[in-house]
Amino acid sequence: MRKATARKKSAATVATGTSAAKKTTAKTAAAKKAAVAKPAAKKTAAKKTTAGDTTVKKTAAAKKTAAAKTTATAKKTAASKTPAKKTAAKAPAKTARTTPAKATATPTRALKDESRTAMVRRARRMNRELAEVYPYAHPELDFRNSFELLCATVLSAQTTDLRVNQTTPALFAAYPTPEDMAAADPERLEELIRPTGFFRAKAKSLLGLSTALRDRFDGEVPGRLEDLVTLPGVGRKTANVVLGNAFGVPGITVDTHFGRLVRRFGWTEQTDPEKVEAEIAEIFPKSEWTMLSHRVVFHGRRVCHSRKPACGACPIAHDCPSYGEGELDPEKAKKLLKYEMGGQPGQRLRPPADYPGQPAPPLAGR
Repeated sequence: MRKATARKKSAATVATGTSAAKKTTAKTAAAKKAAVAKPAAKKTAAKKTTAGDTTVKKTAAAKKTAAAKTTATAKKTAASKTPAKKTAAKAPAKTARTTPAKATATPTRALKDESRTAMVRRARRMNRELAEVYPYAHPELDFRNSFELLCATVLSAQTTDLRVNQTTPALFAAYPTPEDMAAADPERLEELIRPTGFFRAKAKSLLGLSTALRDRFDGEVPGRLEDLVTLPGVGRKTANVVLGNAFGVPGITVDTHFGRLVRRFGWTEQTDPEKVEAEIAEIFPKSEWTMLSHRVVFHGRRVCHSRKPACGACPIAHDCPSYGEGELDPEKAKKLLKYEMGGQPGQRLRPPADYPGQPAPPLAGR
């Protein structure tokens, strides 16, 4: 009995030990599995972390790329806008050099800095050059004596010398002397001078001056400015024309062309004819006054026009402070030249012998 009980206990002990051993073995296996599982988990976590970092990096890189593209686009846009502004800023300057500017009495900056002595030298040099260009310059009114020149000059107001020259042959054929014209029928006189415009006022002046010549000067045109300006319709301009061309007395004729050009040339800033005459008289010697007037007027009618001067064909452009106000292209400028300079007839029906151009045609129907 005792032996059987011991055997049972021993077997139970063995079974218990075996069970414990099995449990221990199972725990050890579980521990090993856990140990193996932990590195795998760590690797998975590491992979996840790496993947997350990569995603973050890719996102950051994408943001940087987008920012860079935006910046580049902005720079290109700014760059494209900047030249446009520069071009727009430069455009007016280019236009100013090629587009005729309006005539003005205000001198340019370079002219304001010019000394009086330099201006006088430049003006006299321009006059000498004009003398070389127009050695044949002359009064562009047809006349045979002082009376005809006086009447023609009065008629030339507000019209061209050509129209006066086309009108006076019939006028002087009908009234050759002051006495004849003083006795003229006003209506017939008006009809004869109608082509010159303002014919009623001009007829009144012709009748008045003819009567004054007959009654006060024995039918002769006086040779003094003080006497001439007392005649009806006769001012300083007309008096200087008559004195300079009929009596050989030097005078400066300030007509529309002369006044415009001397201001463009920078010789004066004055606009009043008498003040212009006084300032120009101080620049040039008295012996030059009459011919200076002819040369400047010739140049104004042929080259230096009021609206569009032919700057590209101007022989004195290098000394002119207003160069650039007109056409600069030489070929285009040549097309703007008038009268003999442009190969066209002049203004006189009976020009001087040395005139290089063609005589003007008579008025149609006369």
